[in-house]
Amino acid sequence: MCLFIGSSTGDVLVRVLATGTFDLLHPGHILYLRESKKMGDELYVIVARESMIRHKPKPIIPDDQRVEMVNSLKIVDKAILGSDSDIFEPIKEIKPDIVVLGYDQGFDIARLQKDLHERGFNCKVTRLEKSLSCPLCSSGKIIKKVLERYK
Repeated sequence: MCLFIGSSTGDVLVRVLATGTFDLLHPGHILYLRESKKMGDELYVIVARESMIRHKPKPIIPDDQRVEMVNSLKIVDKAILGSDSDIFEPIKEIKPDIVVLGYDQGFDIARLQKDLHERGFNCKVTRLEKSLSCPLCSSGKIIKKVLERYK
């Protein structure tokens, strides 16, 4: 495991990692981060670089601004920008105990767990099954609504 000792209390702390694009922050993002934080003591977030996003449209908000927005959330202990070549690179710095996937993230848990293990990481991978059903709980839905309004 990647457990570490907290400097002030001597307690073992659990570090949780969440990842995503986080374009146009919305209640679904907050749910994902809040539920992820409940699984440990510290919540680290990797914000995907635009150059690495291939499974959906490129974000509207620039990389540095998305990291700044996620870092401004009090539930997040630290957000960093992902690598521009290897998604596993920032995990070396973070050393998570748990990697939490959102309900709609396309990763296969078993494959990701295997890939992490092969790279020397001994962390648990889990997926949140919880989601919100609000009308604007996705960046895509927000963009669609804005386009409809201003046609």
